[in-house]
Amino acid sequence: MTDTPTLSREEIERYARHIVLPEVGGPGQQKLKAARALVVGAGGLGAPVIAYLAAAGVGTIGIVDDDHVSLSNLQRQVIHDTNRIGMAKTDSAAAAARAINPHATVVAHQTRLDAANAPALFSAYTLVLDGSDNFATRYLCADIAASVQRPLVTGAVGRFDGSLTVLKPYEVGDDGKPNPSYRDLFPEPPPAGLVPSCAEAGVIGALTGVIGTLMAMEAIKLVTGIGEPLVGRLLLYDGLAARFDEMRYRAG
Repeated sequence: MTDTPTLSREEIERYARHIVLPEVGGPGQQKLKAARALVVGAGGLGAPVIAYLAAAGVGTIGIVDDDHVSLSNLQRQVIHDTNRIGMAKTDSAAAAARAINPHATVVAHQTRLDAANAPALFSAYTLVLDGSDNFATRYLCADIAASVQRPLVTGAVGRFDGSLTVLKPYEVGDDGKPNPSYRDLFPEPPPAGLVPSCAEAGVIGALTGVIGTLMAMEAIKLVTGIGEPLVGRLLLYDGLAARFDEMRYRAG
């Protein structure tokens, strides 16, 4: 970033509750405006991520998804609505984000993420948030984000449980040791068919809001440089017990 974006009078009023926070202030809000966040998946996790990044004032939000809105999505994918059934999820999510904040530039990437297009896509953004619903895409996101040196916020949900972590394996921690990678946490994907999909096992809708909102919070921390991101820590949420736990992991 060479130029620091200025905030208009309307933006200063819009983000007043951020700006009054000493940890964020005007400089932090300018960092948010300058940020470029790529959201992989405009579904259950992507919906709250996109909504809160737009509301927070992230200047450019990219959305990559190749799916279309269906009736069964609406129980949890709250950025879409009944009138948008059949619409491309990227277009529906982009319209919702722009309605929340017209200052946000939203870029729709109506495509399936793969090894061929991911490096260029990721390189065009300052951070990536993975809200995908399958292991193949999660490993792809982690590997590509590491190779192009972009911080990755990754989350997952199933039935009543969720988890998230932040990955920056291309950097060293305060202890001078390399940060762990996704493969340090999950060395290899589970055998095909072992973990049922949400369509097969179900998922409580509000759970995606809990984890997706936490993902947006981690992204805001990364952009503004406040707090302690979940690097080397996996945050676990049990919705039925209303309990959070944390598991620490290290580079192997």
